[in-house]
Amino acid sequence: MGALSLAGRVAKLFGIKGELIVELYDGFPDDFEMEEPVFVNIDSLPVPLFFEKFSRRGNSGALVVFADMDTRARAAELVGREFYIEVPEREREDGEFYMEDLIGFEARFADGSAGRITDFLDNGANPLLEVEVAGRKALIPAVDEFVTEIDTAASRVCFELPDGLLDLNG
Repeated sequence: MGALSLAGRVAKLFGIKGELIVELYDGFPDDFEMEEPVFVNIDSLPVPLFFEKFSRRGNSGALVVFADMDTRARAAELVGREFYIEVPEREREDGEFYMEDLIGFEARFADGSAGRITDFLDNGANPLLEVEVAGRKALIPAVDEFVTEIDTAASRVCFELPDGLLDLNG
């Protein structure tokens, strides 16, 4: 399996036959193939879900029905959950490393707190790591000055951040 990339969130129920409105994040491709699954974390495991119906609503939304989620009660279990898509591993030379490779890694901070890296946002001038800490999301500039250690074997990144940086986005 390739890496998983955060692609959207199930926003709300729509209708009575398992229809859902989903919010599509920037990472969701315009040319997504319905035959490919999306993944939802359930009990800390990525569970594949396949679209039975998928109809875009504007640039960042869609009306969907997932296979085997054909009742309102079953679909309700997904409301509020984020979903991921599989992205192929890049061809790389030995030792080459991409910031996207850190998605899913544990994030540890000098103050003893910890979280998980959920996304990499590359807007060119100011690349950011999205980190979930204590149930909320924070954006951390992806710069060498803030990273004290990357342990790929343990899937862990250690950060030393300026005071208050994690509180800016919360």
